[in-house]
Amino acid sequence: MSETRITTIDALYSLYKQPTERAQRKEIHRLDQHCRDFIALSPFLVMGSDGGNGTADASPRGDAPGFVKVLDETTLLIPDRPGNNRLDSLRNIIRNPAVGLLFMVPGINETLRINGNAVITTDPALLAPLAVNGKLPLSALKIEVTSAYLHCAKALIRSKLWDPDTKVERSVYPTLGKVLADQLGDIDAEKTDQALDVAYKTTLY
Repeated sequence: MSETRITTIDALYSLYKQPTERAQRKEIHRLDQHCRDFIALSPFLVMGSDGGNGTADASPRGDAPGFVKVLDETTLLIPDRPGNNRLDSLRNIIRNPAVGLLFMVPGINETLRINGNAVITTDPALLAPLAVNGKLPLSALKIEVTSAYLHCAKALIRSKLWDPDTKVERSVYPTLGKVLADQLGDIDAEKTDQALDVAYKTTLY
């Protein structure tokens, strides 16, 4: 059976209704007080970047609420906390600085979408306010904001993301150690989980 695909912009718009005037007008090009307040409340975001060669990447970033600093109405600073050192997003940004950010706040169904261009900074003056427990991040992303707007709540309402009654018990899905052991074949699941447990307690910063 042949698959019907949408391959042109005209065909796309023939399938969907035109956006409302409100949806078209809500995009702003600076961080107003509402954006700043949302960022200050947010402990988590997802960052999209261009992987090059037709690939894309989405990476989580999280810390205590307000971990992303607003330097001015068009500039954000995101600390790069210790991770797996794959550096996918950072490598992408060196090739192409364009990024998309999706900020979330537990209990709020709207999300904040921000687009902009990022550079990797190691400026001591910028890193100093990002220290946690006396530990500085190795680098931070300084993002020049080009657009920002609140995304409506439909996706999070449908998903019931913050509803405690939909919380999944951790036991229903295998541990990361078990997944890696199954996928790679030469990994000891128990030892991997033990090592991860130590890392989660000692190398968050």
